[in-house]
Amino acid sequence: METPALQSEQQRPRQTLASNGSVAPLDEIQGSPSPYHRVDDGDSKDGETSRYSILDLPEDILRHIHSLMPMDAAARAACISHAFLSSWRCYPKLILSWQMLCSKARGERVSLRRRINSILRNHTGIGLKILRLYLYHQVSSYPYIDSWLQVAVTPDIEELTLKLYKKYKFPCSILSDGARKSIRSLQLDSCVLRPTPELGPLRSLTRLRLRSVCITGDELECLLSNSLALEHLDLNNCNEIIILKIPSVLQRLSYMEVFGCLNLRVVENKAPSLTSFTLTGEVPELSFGEASQMMKVLGLHRANVVYYARAKLPSIMPNLETLDLSSSTEVDTPMLPTKFLNLKHLAIQISVETFSPSYDYFSLASFLDACPSLETWNLDVYPEDMEHESIFGGASHLRQLPEFRHNHLKSVEIMGFSSAKCLVELTCYIVKSAVSLERLTLDTLHGGGRCSGQDDNGPFCWSYSKAVVEEASRGVAAIREYIKEKVPPTVKLIVHEPCPRCHATAVDYDR
Repeated sequence: METPALQSEQQRPRQTLASNGSVAPLDEIQGSPSPYHRVDDGDSKDGETSRYSILDLPEDILRHIHSLMPMDAAARAACISHAFLSSWRCYPKLILSWQMLCSKARGERVSLRRRINSILRNHTGIGLKILRLYLYHQVSSYPYIDSWLQVAVTPDIEELTLKLYKKYKFPCSILSDGARKSIRSLQLDSCVLRPTPELGPLRSLTRLRLRSVCITGDELECLLSNSLALEHLDLNNCNEIIILKIPSVLQRLSYMEVFGCLNLRVVENKAPSLTSFTLTGEVPELSFGEASQMMKVLGLHRANVVYYARAKLPSIMPNLETLDLSSSTEVDTPMLPTKFLNLKHLAIQISVETFSPSYDYFSLASFLDACPSLETWNLDVYPEDMEHESIFGGASHLRQLPEFRHNHLKSVEIMGFSSAKCLVELTCYIVKSAVSLERLTLDTLHGGGRCSGQDDNGPFCWSYSKAVVEEASRGVAAIREYIKEKVPPTVKLIVHEPCPRCHATAVDYDR
C-alpha cells in the first residue's frame, strides 16, 4: 500500500529520469524498442545474423552489473532497457539531492520532490542498502520525508544519511523491526532525535554521526547503550549535550570525535577500546578510564592545550603515537623529565586570534626532548601580526640547549615561518639535534594556493597583505643567513617564498 505522499502523485504519468537528465514518462519509454535488448556480434551463418539477448544473462548477474553503475547511469539504463528497468526496482544505492537529480536540467522548471517521488515509486525498497537524502534548501519537501523513509528504509538498509536545512523530527520508529538489525551507518544533520528504550538494540550499527542534532546527553546514552557494535562516533554542534557518557558496553568503540558542542562540560568515557579521540572546544572535565592506556591518536583544540599536553599527557596517555594540538592562547612550554616514549607524529597549530607575542617558540624544543620516537613534526605559527623580536632587530646571538641527539625525526614542516628570533632558534636546534632528518620545509606564507610562476594568464597565488609579504621576505632572509648553512647536504631543504609575480604588488590592507 502506497503512502499518502506518494499517492498524491499517482494521478500523473509514471516518470523517471531520461537520458538527458530530465523527467520522462516511464510508460512511453517502456513501449519503445530497447537498444540493449538485442546485440549483434557481427557473425553470421547461412546468411542469418546471430543475435543474443541480454535477458539470457542470469538475473542475479544482471542486477550485479546494474548495481555497479553510478546512479545517474543506472537510471538512464533503466529508461531504455526493460531488463535494467526490472533491476532498477532493486537498485542498492540511492543518492537523492538537487545536484544529482535536477542540476543538469536545461530550460525547464524541475521539482526535486516530484523526482524523488518518481524514483521511490519505481523502487520496491527491496535490496536498497544505501539511502542518502540531501535537502539543503528544499523546505517544501519536508512534509514528504516521513513517506520517503517509510518506502526506502527496509530490512535491507545498511546506510542512512539525512543532511537537511532545518530541524526535522526523525521518526525513531522507522528503525524498528528489521531495519534496526541491518543498519550499519546512521548520519543525521539538522534533526531532532529523541530515542527511547523502546527503540531496541541496533545490532549492526558501527558508525553514528550526528551534526546539529537536538539530543540530550541522557538520550544519547540510551542510544549508545543499544548500539553494542558501534566503532565510530562523531558528534558535531550537538548543543543540548552537557554531560557526555560513553558506556562500558561499547567494547568495539575505537574512534570518537566531538566538535563544537558548546554546552558540553563533561566527557566521561568507559569504552575500553577507544584509541582515537578528537575534541574541539573547552571541556573542563575529561575522563578516559581504561582507554587512557590504549589511546594512540589524540587531537585537542582549545586554549593553552600545548602547555596542558606537555605537562599532563605523558603520565595520562603514555602510549600515544599521534598528537594534534591547536591553540589560540598559550604560555611557554615547560621543560620536564616526563616523555612520550611512543609518539611518532606531532602537529601543533598556534592561532593568532588572541595569541600573546610574548610566547617563546623556542620553548617547543621541550617536545623534541620528550619524544625520542618522533618521526614527523608539523608546526603552524600564523605570522600575520608578527610582533616577536626579529632576528634582525638587535643582538643576533642564538640561544643554545645542552647537546642532544634525536635519532628518528625525518620530516619537519613549519608553516608561517618568519624572522622571529625564537622561531629561528627553534629551527636551528632541530637541524642540529635531528641527525636522521631527511626533509625540512619552511613556508613563509602559511600555505595557500600557489601558481606555477610561469604563465601570466594562469592561476594566481592567494593574496596577502603588504605587511605579511614583507615579513615573509624577512623570513626568507633569515633562512639564508642563519639556517641554510647549518642544514646538512643529506637534508632536503624546501623554502616557500613570496611569489615574484603575484606578491610583488601586495595590497596594504591597513590603509
